[in-house]
Amino acid sequence: MAKKINITINGMPVSVEPGKTILEAAAVEGIKIPTLCYHKDLCVAGNCRVCVVEVVGQKRLSASCATPCEEGMEILTNSLKVRNSRKHIIELLLSEHNADCTKCYRNGNCELQVLSSEYKIMTQEFIELAPLKNYTIDMFSPSIMKDDSKCIRCQRCVRTCAELQGVNALTVAYKGDKMKISTFFEKSMNDVVCTNCGQCVNHCPTGALVERNYIEEVWEAIADPSKHVVVQTAPAVRVGIGEELGHKPGEALTGKMVAALKRLGFDSVLDTDFTADLTIVEEGTELLTRLKKALIDKDKNVKLPMVTSCSPGWIKYIEHLYPEYLENLSTCKSPQQMFGALAKTYYAKARKLDPEKIVSVSIMPCTAKKYEAYRPEMHDSGYRDVDYVLTTRELAIMIKQAGLEFDKLAESKHDRLMGESTGAGVIFGATGGVMEAALRTAYELVTGREVPFENLNITPVRGLDGVRKASIKIENPLKEWAFLDGVELKCAVAHGLVNAKKVMDTVKAGKSDFHFVEIMACPGGCLGGGGQPIPTNPEIRQKRAEAIYAEDAGLPIRKSHENPEIIKLYDDFLKEPLGEISHHLLHTTYTKRERF
Repeated sequence: MAKKINITINGMPVSVEPGKTILEAAAVEGIKIPTLCYHKDLCVAGNCRVCVVEVVGQKRLSASCATPCEEGMEILTNSLKVRNSRKHIIELLLSEHNADCTKCYRNGNCELQVLSSEYKIMTQEFIELAPLKNYTIDMFSPSIMKDDSKCIRCQRCVRTCAELQGVNALTVAYKGDKMKISTFFEKSMNDVVCTNCGQCVNHCPTGALVERNYIEEVWEAIADPSKHVVVQTAPAVRVGIGEELGHKPGEALTGKMVAALKRLGFDSVLDTDFTADLTIVEEGTELLTRLKKALIDKDKNVKLPMVTSCSPGWIKYIEHLYPEYLENLSTCKSPQQMFGALAKTYYAKARKLDPEKIVSVSIMPCTAKKYEAYRPEMHDSGYRDVDYVLTTRELAIMIKQAGLEFDKLAESKHDRLMGESTGAGVIFGATGGVMEAALRTAYELVTGREVPFENLNITPVRGLDGVRKASIKIENPLKEWAFLDGVELKCAVAHGLVNAKKVMDTVKAGKSDFHFVEIMACPGGCLGGGGQPIPTNPEIRQKRAEAIYAEDAGLPIRKSHENPEIIKLYDDFLKEPLGEISHHLLHTTYTKRERF
């Protein structure tokens, strides 16, 4: 074990591990140093200088996030020099900031606003030195709004887009007082490689980047007596909504969430987990069909590995950067879009409703779902399949606007017909969940036996490592699947688009022997989506994942193909997986896009 480094912080002796920064050392001692550009998910930048501290013997203040501890350091985090410096930095940031806080979407959850309050910035001494410029607001994307007047140029969004996602849709343009965060060629966010994942929104400390808000449109639909408004809830929302309403991370609040939605006035509260189960039946059948064609028919045109298509951020990414592999994507729509198509066909028919009067709303942990709902491919019901997408944060706003005391609500259950789900549907919200759910079903369809992992928990595909690999050997399959006897089904899981790139580069180099790959655009999967509560970090994502797996373990049915409502759907409407009706409503193709 490396010898610890001895320092003092505000006169108190402290021993720290080598390589720790002053910021990290102070946190261990219960001393909070303010930051703006720093984030646990990102590399150290030291851009904002709000985190400065005084190191005795040095003339200049040091950025604590970027300064490693050294033996014998004497550090002052609260000297007069430090406090004055921090206050002046905050004042300078405010002098260029459009501080219309009462009208800002991030009001109440803005890091700059918090610091301004803590340091009691009552006047703006520097406002005349930096008059507000003629900034632009980019509202062309259906997912994300970019307001340069609220940007503090911390560059978190740029680092997020590059480091976490490997997309590089955002960059730093110009220098000095003209420096700004821009897209390449200063195009709209809607016209560049942006995947709409919203991680820039989650990491922005102010209101410079926020999701497009559709709350008022949904309220209007609910208030219209001629409309029948159905709402679907994604699996990750139930483990995130509590954080916006006073709960600690890692609580699954499904029952209270459903109760709140019913009190808001939705005509039917249904579950995206239902169509997650449906996705598994369709996707598992598709995978087995591809394997049969490749192994029995020796069809060299079969595209393997088959790659999941549930994440709209990942879909946009592959359209831009790996379009030659679009045929490797599963043809299955995402659970959101499967639900939308069925809401205006199967649900409308069963409830004897005019589909033109149905308004389909989804509550998602994801900003890219807003973009997905607008895609031209998503009108197979004869209408726009999903009308409005709200994030977890937007749902919390509606609950607050309605005056509901969330904790006092009696738990309720999803309505029937498209509200029953299994544990396999729930785990879609975590990275590796789609893979695990698919393997639970596919293995049993092929062998007639449960997947050979304790309690159905396929632990090799779980966790938060960027890329994970797993394999399952198929032995003694049923007669119709005899060609798979002895085949070792090889799988990979990646989350965060920078890790997606690693997997796809392996495939592109011809070094992959995978049959099936799951890719989610966001860190941690949907539970770390761009529409989830802010802040988010590795510890919070881990707690959300634990809550998802706990909910799965507590459900009576944990395999998608055993969902009784899925069985009824096929019996009454779809007839068979990959059949003519299901192919039309539940499957799609995607389009090659320019890189820039």
